[in-house]
Amino acid sequence: MAHIVIMGAGIGGMPAAYEMRDTLPKEHKVTVVSATEYFQFVPSNPWVAVGWRKRDDVILPIAPLLARKGIDFIGRPVTAIDAASNRITVDGGQSVDYDYLVIVTGPKLAFHEVPGAGPATSGGGGFTHSVCTVDHAEAFFADYQAFLQNPGHVVIGAMPGASCFGPAYEFAFILDADLRKKKLRHKVPITFVTSEPYIGHLGLGGVGDSKSLLESEFRNHDIKWITNAKTTKVEAGKLFATEMSDRGEPVKEHEIGFKLSMMLPAFKGVDAVAAVPELCNPRGFVLIDEHQRSKKYRNIFSAGVCVAIPPVEVTPVATGAPKTGYMIETMVSAIVHNIANELVGKPATAQATWNAICLADMGDTGAAFVALPQIPPRNVNWFKKGKWVHLAKIAFEKYFLRKMKTGSSEPAFEKYVLNAVGIARLVK
Repeated sequence: MAHIVIMGAGIGGMPAAYEMRDTLPKEHKVTVVSATEYFQFVPSNPWVAVGWRKRDDVILPIAPLLARKGIDFIGRPVTAIDAASNRITVDGGQSVDYDYLVIVTGPKLAFHEVPGAGPATSGGGGFTHSVCTVDHAEAFFADYQAFLQNPGHVVIGAMPGASCFGPAYEFAFILDADLRKKKLRHKVPITFVTSEPYIGHLGLGGVGDSKSLLESEFRNHDIKWITNAKTTKVEAGKLFATEMSDRGEPVKEHEIGFKLSMMLPAFKGVDAVAAVPELCNPRGFVLIDEHQRSKKYRNIFSAGVCVAIPPVEVTPVATGAPKTGYMIETMVSAIVHNIANELVGKPATAQATWNAICLADMGDTGAAFVALPQIPPRNVNWFKKGKWVHLAKIAFEKYFLRKMKTGSSEPAFEKYVLNAVGIARLVK
């Protein structure tokens, strides 16, 4: 009997647990360890931040879901990994031995890298908000209620080193739409401040017409922007950023006043993972081979935001490459098949499909992009806007949460998102 421990219970961890349980013979044990006792559908957080969703709409209790599938659960954070002894330690001192460890923790949010950045509860200073967690989204919504009584300038964007830019664009358009519904948009100037070299870069070097389309949308929605922005610090009501040239030289210093701000942080690996000798790169992301296996430890696999993927290109201000849901799903599936092969004495052969596919809501419309593969040159390089994306994302939210409730191991992103994109391409 083998014991497979899955570290993390998010968009990668829960599907990994379900697929692992459905794929492996019952004599093998599967345990999920998570820092929280609930699953959160992170793509819905921008909606939570403006009150279009409530917390209970987008979270699910993990323990009963896993219990129905015969999967053990420990709802405490991992404090240490002893890779040499095949053992983890969780908060409170409990030790758990494993035969295989699957790391799908997601990131550590590196607010501390910009003084004064981050929600008050993050330890980052308390002057900007985030939509990276449902807690952060709820904190924004709480301040948003007071803001609506006395509106002012809003700053939205992404810090140096950020890699997940889509939610920043989503949030800018969702906030714009909500303010228009409330007849308050004329009282709220919005500035988008991003480390990207141009609008629509997305950490991918652009996808199709993303630059021209998103710039046009910003103009049509009266959203100003600053690109190549290296945010240096945040104070109460002020964000400081150095605008860099294409050669990486400072060209302008910005001091931007705001009444409310949502700035996405750079990511790092979580502390317990980053501390394992030779497991990670300097940012704490797991170094993996083409089979999602650690380059140092043959019984450790990893998927999702916590793996090391090089930037698509060098940019004047540091940017990272995003890991979209479809990519994460294919990574997880490869891990499951490789562990299943090894347990019967076969070599690991499965590989993930590193393609970037995304549905991004824009309030009352949306944008979809497909980059196959993620790193150019690409076989498919496609970016489109339409009401159908907004509706598709709402439908996918319901579909994915139902998948989590039922314990289905079917490939949600592949089945749903690709079908939606394929249909849209035919319609267009």
